[in-house]
Amino acid sequence: MARIRKRSIQLSKLCSFACCRSSSQDEHAQIGQKGYSRVVYCNEPDSQEQIRLRYRGNYVSTTKYTAVNFLPKSLFEQFRRVANIYFLVVACVSFSPLAPYSAPSIILPLVVVIGATMAKEGVEDWRRNLQDIEANNRKVEVYDKSSCSFRQTKWKDLRVGDLVKVCKDEYFPADLLLLSSSYEDVVCYVETMNLDGETNLKLKHALNVTSFYSSAESLKEFRAVIKCEDPNEHLYSFIGTLYFDCQQYSLSPQQILLRDSKLKNTEYIFGVVIFTGHDTKVMQNATDPPSKRTKIERRMDRIIYVLFSTLILVSFIGSLFFGIETNNDLSGGNYTRWYLRPDKTTVFFDPRRPAVAAFLHCLTGLMLYGYLIPISLYVSIEICKVLQSIFINQDQAMYDEVMDRPAHARTSNLNEELGQVHTILSDKTGTLTCNSMEFVKCSIAGTLYGRGMTEVEIALARKRGEQLTEQAPIDASESKKSFKGFNFRDEHIMDGKWVSEPQRDVIQKFFRVLATCHTAVPEVMGPDEIMYEAESPDEAAFVIAAREVGFEFFARNQTSIKLRELDPTSGIRVDRVYELLHVLEFSSARKRMSVIVKNPENQLLLLAKGADSVIFERLSKEGRAYEERTKEHIEKYSEAGLRTMAVAYRELDNDEYKTWEQEFLKAKTSVSADRDVLMDELACQIERDLILLGATAVEDKLQKGVPGCIDKLARAGIGIWVLTGDKRGTAINIGYACSLLRHGMKQIVITLELPEILAQEKEGDKEAIAEASLNSIKLQILKAKSQVTEESSTEFGLIIDGKSLTYAMDKNLVNSFMDLAMRCATVICCRSSPKQKAVVSIMFVEPSKRWDFLYMQITRLVKSVTGRTTLAIGDGANDVGMLQEADIGVGISGVEGMQAVMASDFAIAQFRFLERLLLVHGHWCYRRISMMICYFFYKNITFGFTLFWFEAYTYFSGQPAYNDWYMSCYNVFFTSLPVIALGVFDQDVSARLCLKHPLLYQEGVRNILFNWPRILGWMFNGLLSSIIIYFLTTNSITGPAFRKDGQVADYSVLGVTMYTCVVWTVNCQMALSINYFTWIQHLFIWGSIAFWYIFLVVYGSIPPTLSTTAYKVLVEACAPSILYWLTTLLVVIAALLPLLSYRAFQIRFQPMEHDRIQIQRRRPESTEYDATQRRLSESSEARTSSELPSEVRIRIDNLKASSKRKN
Repeated sequence: MARIRKRSIQLSKLCSFACCRSSSQDEHAQIGQKGYSRVVYCNEPDSQEQIRLRYRGNYVSTTKYTAVNFLPKSLFEQFRRVANIYFLVVACVSFSPLAPYSAPSIILPLVVVIGATMAKEGVEDWRRNLQDIEANNRKVEVYDKSSCSFRQTKWKDLRVGDLVKVCKDEYFPADLLLLSSSYEDVVCYVETMNLDGETNLKLKHALNVTSFYSSAESLKEFRAVIKCEDPNEHLYSFIGTLYFDCQQYSLSPQQILLRDSKLKNTEYIFGVVIFTGHDTKVMQNATDPPSKRTKIERRMDRIIYVLFSTLILVSFIGSLFFGIETNNDLSGGNYTRWYLRPDKTTVFFDPRRPAVAAFLHCLTGLMLYGYLIPISLYVSIEICKVLQSIFINQDQAMYDEVMDRPAHARTSNLNEELGQVHTILSDKTGTLTCNSMEFVKCSIAGTLYGRGMTEVEIALARKRGEQLTEQAPIDASESKKSFKGFNFRDEHIMDGKWVSEPQRDVIQKFFRVLATCHTAVPEVMGPDEIMYEAESPDEAAFVIAAREVGFEFFARNQTSIKLRELDPTSGIRVDRVYELLHVLEFSSARKRMSVIVKNPENQLLLLAKGADSVIFERLSKEGRAYEERTKEHIEKYSEAGLRTMAVAYRELDNDEYKTWEQEFLKAKTSVSADRDVLMDELACQIERDLILLGATAVEDKLQKGVPGCIDKLARAGIGIWVLTGDKRGTAINIGYACSLLRHGMKQIVITLELPEILAQEKEGDKEAIAEASLNSIKLQILKAKSQVTEESSTEFGLIIDGKSLTYAMDKNLVNSFMDLAMRCATVICCRSSPKQKAVVSIMFVEPSKRWDFLYMQITRLVKSVTGRTTLAIGDGANDVGMLQEADIGVGISGVEGMQAVMASDFAIAQFRFLERLLLVHGHWCYRRISMMICYFFYKNITFGFTLFWFEAYTYFSGQPAYNDWYMSCYNVFFTSLPVIALGVFDQDVSARLCLKHPLLYQEGVRNILFNWPRILGWMFNGLLSSIIIYFLTTNSITGPAFRKDGQVADYSVLGVTMYTCVVWTVNCQMALSINYFTWIQHLFIWGSIAFWYIFLVVYGSIPPTLSTTAYKVLVEACAPSILYWLTTLLVVIAALLPLLSYRAFQIRFQPMEHDRIQIQRRRPESTEYDATQRRLSESSEARTSSELPSEVRIRIDNLKASSKRKN
């Protein structure tokens, strides 16, 4: 493979801004003070001075536990749950005479539940440990002074002060100071995707004083001392001083190579280790993500408190009655219940101290009725959520073949929250779009070039009802070949045809600027194949476009750029060399980039490209010939959703350039605090009197399936917010293209681009501008709220620009603004430039936190105002704050790296997969978890209250109705597996029907299945079932003869019969609640019932000293009795009747959405019936719509109208 020799490139002499900034003297004066005390002895890690400092090693651990602290720490985690603490106390008290059952019968279930959860956490932590082992055992070359060579060692063995050699495509093992590289000017390229998610390369350069240490032999005598800042989390700052050869040299972030970033396009570098292990900046940033809990979990905690209150209440009632009865045992000196021998009793039943006996009985009751609290609830939910996550991960419909990436549930704690999303907050670039820039059109000398229509143009034409005049979409245009970054088609330009154009000189200059004004590095992959490593996708697209038109950039060195151009006179390709003098780099503040070159004709040229507003204000009078037409074209491109950039140049006078260069180099080498300001001023001084050549148009295409996905989510009643840096017109048109804005939706635009505000800005009074802007935004918000209230049957879309958003988030306006936003189906925050976003974030955090906090603060506002579930979706490092702040964070594994994915709760490859993630998996998980928790409380109340009724029957004696091990096995063996099957496999409707009927999703948004009426209904059903089971059982078997020999039912028979009825009832209730049966559910439900009988036989065969009341009770007493089986049948049917009656009434008169879908699906298919079905469907939808919130109902009506117009 051929490769361009890049050793001689000395970009450090050319890049004037980001590459060459050093810290000011004020900063470096802090060295040696608090926070700046680190000292590194370079190439002397074994010196006594370095050893005495006792810095951390390079071993890294991301595990939660260690072998030593696993047991105590994991136990502490488990007993942070109130229910587990309760059962622990009960287990301890069970060794006392107060316990109504034996200690092993309560300890074993607790050990099983706690042990299963601890095992799960242990396995997860072991996996993290394996990743740590892999990272710590990576190899790196470390300098050995004794042999003057490099030897391989493990990352974990690195020490502060070691010299290391890192080769191309290797990760840096620690935070290093760059000493030298394979380039003569000691620069290197670094990919920081693992740190900030950015895939564009960063240029780093060493100090000139260390550039001579470029071989192993030369490093032998290298000695230096570094004094710098202490370990901190700031990735983009570094303050330090290098003491070398009796001189001091200031260090900046440009000399620092951070751990886990990768060396690219550089053969090797030499560096010295400064920070190791957990002192490195990446590990300092490795804070635990915020703990997120679902709304169902929080409500479940409140239900547990309700059950605890019920437990205390019934225990108090029992002890009260027990105290009264005990006190009555001694009446007038006579013992009422003499057969209990109260004269020879213990303190627990002493009629002479009834208050003490009642108190001790209350403690016994707290243990006895503890079965109201489901001990296995938490572990069962965790098991279900883990299995649900596996189904999400294995869903083939969310697998992206192009990127070879499936969906990934990074946490299983938020599955059900996916089914309750009220608002989605999304970034645009890389989330709705591909973030893959393609050069598609351009304007040169006032002439449009480039065929085809963008997706936004097509949507705009349809919106206006216009005929599509263009031949075809851009992708469908004919082409001989296609390249990533280039999708330009025009027969007037391509294949050298530009030489025949009237303005061929301007076209030539235009593409020369694109081929020259950049910092890209060419890499020859083959005889006719060149790839470019650029700092941004836009820059790569420009260089590729110039190459395809005929201006091929193929080589560069420290002083020149080489192009292979088509000579318009001879018609042959010639090599031209441009002497590269200065590069004035692009930044978000400058919004432009310039290079100063000398062409083969010995002309000094300044070539510039940048934002149209910045370039136009720097044009000379003679350079405005094409300004008006170019502005029109830029506006047209913006409407089409394209990213535009103006292109200009200037010919420099030799004397002017020399004078400017002297001043610029003086400012560049200064270390004063105002160095950057001086350089900016001098750059502006030379970047003037430009001549406009034209403008470029680059497209960032919408991802596949985005419009359909957004349309389906809107039909599900989910509000969508999008934040973008596009102009308002562009943002609106993109909104129509991706169905954020729809036909029939009225737009509310809040902006400060008003005549009165512009007039104030011209006067320059900042206070007056701020006051006028605030008042204007206030009036616009009040007017918009009035419009929304008056036109309640209309759907609205809110569009607000970044400057207006700054004022709308004022503390006096924010509530009013959020109230308006929540009434709108769509909110688009447009033209949010980095500077504007920084202004917004100042209201909340220090400016150093960067503009990505805008997303986080808006997310926080939406959460706090609505109180509903918010989902944030993004793909870049700037989206991390938003993802972590939202209730659910979804990361897209796009081209901006994996930073968003690493901070997310769920990861998908394409935005369109969000539709299935929410409408299918979200709906299923919400329904499953809700039903599962409600059923858990139902079955425990059913079981617990049968104990209470028996207690009342026995005068609250503290005698349990069941054998100890019956009670212990109830939650663990006889009712646990069916509820887990419900939480994993149940489906009210299929995935296809979930997507076909998105309105079904509103069940979760409105929390229909887990609201208080629903929960209390299940609890009441449990109470009713316990009453039916207890009283029907006791009245059926306690009167007549139970056995053939005439014996009546005793205590053991009553307990077994009642327990059998409980097991049958709760499992049959489960069967009635399930909508989608699999063989697993049949196995678990009927298997649990069968296991009860098997257990009874096995346990009953154990000697009576252990089995006590269970000894052969089924074989000898119950099974031979027909009364036992008839009672079981009667009681189970009677206990199921309330639920059957309620469901029949509900389906007939108040069906839920899934009931309607199931009814329609089961009916026969016929032409006559289809018409009836449509009428029923329409009427049912009308009933459903009337039940929905007004904003959701309006949204659905408008979507129906929109679809009819499309058809």
